[in-house]
Amino acid sequence: MKFPLFRALGLLMIALCAPAPAARAADKVNIAISNSTADFAILIAMKRGYFSEEGIEANPTVFDSGGKMMAPLGAGDIDVATGSANATLYNAVARGIGIKIVSGNGNAAPGYGHQILIVRKQLVDSGRYKTMADLKGMKIALPGAGTGATSTLNQALKTVGLAYKDIDPIYLAYPNHVTALANGAIDAGLTTEPAATYAVRQGIAARIASSDTFYPWSDATHIVFSSVFIAKKPDAGRRFMRAFMKAMRFYDGALADGGLKGPNADAVIDVLTEFTDLKDRAIYKTMNTQGSNPDAKLNIDSLKTDFAFFKEQGWIEGDISDPLTTVDTSFADKARAELGTYVRK
Repeated sequence: MKFPLFRALGLLMIALCAPAPAARAADKVNIAISNSTADFAILIAMKRGYFSEEGIEANPTVFDSGGKMMAPLGAGDIDVATGSANATLYNAVARGIGIKIVSGNGNAAPGYGHQILIVRKQLVDSGRYKTMADLKGMKIALPGAGTGATSTLNQALKTVGLAYKDIDPIYLAYPNHVTALANGAIDAGLTTEPAATYAVRQGIAARIASSDTFYPWSDATHIVFSSVFIAKKPDAGRRFMRAFMKAMRFYDGALADGGLKGPNADAVIDVLTEFTDLKDRAIYKTMNTQGSNPDAKLNIDSLKTDFAFFKEQGWIEGDISDPLTTVDTSFADKARAELGTYVRK
């Protein structure tokens, strides 16, 4: 009668002494970033350990333009990218490059317009510029043809009965906008923070309006997955999105009064000063910042509006007629179901 008991105790001792199963290796995810404030949620997830909590080894690579991300995304060398759904993305899809827009990132929530329309201060002082209707015929800086900024500016022009054809677009990278304003090469610009705040502080430009006033709730940027990543590592994609959503929710706790002034603000500014080129904490504390998207939902209306504008301008060259063919919200939907819908405090 004792043998079964001794045998059970022996088996228990063997089980207790056996080596524990090896921990699952983290899934390496290659992420394309621009080292700008557009990457805020990715950077927060890296710094605060949300990726590692989800078994994700984040491997960021810096690109100086969204267009250069397309080929490595299609090849599967890059798994995830931050950027806007622009004409370059749609043309890449039309050429057979496998990419999907999976979630929203930053947006123009009321009070949080990150894209700022500024006009050369001299034009305001002289009376040449009084209202947005005076933008007609002006040289206005934008980051490139077919970028999200072009559609955003078009929405501003529509509020005063103007169209994109009524202005003289000058395509310059964002870092060059302030210099061009200072030397008189352009009259105005739709630029991003912190450049807009800097230009106003230096007396180079006057602030006219932010994107939340003329294109509210529009998505400023998106998260894009490679189709190779989706096919080969769908579980990693779901865990990535959970970590991203946690970071977005932490960022939401940094927002108040149109900027980084909430309880989590100092922690977010720590991340941004560490990873981006802007190191001046005072600028972060005073500039407008983009709105949070704590449930990572896409604004389908703004996606369609931008796409229609790109088509109208002839910037989409391939055979693609519906932007929703580039969308896959299943990863964000799953993460939201697991984490619960966000309730703002």
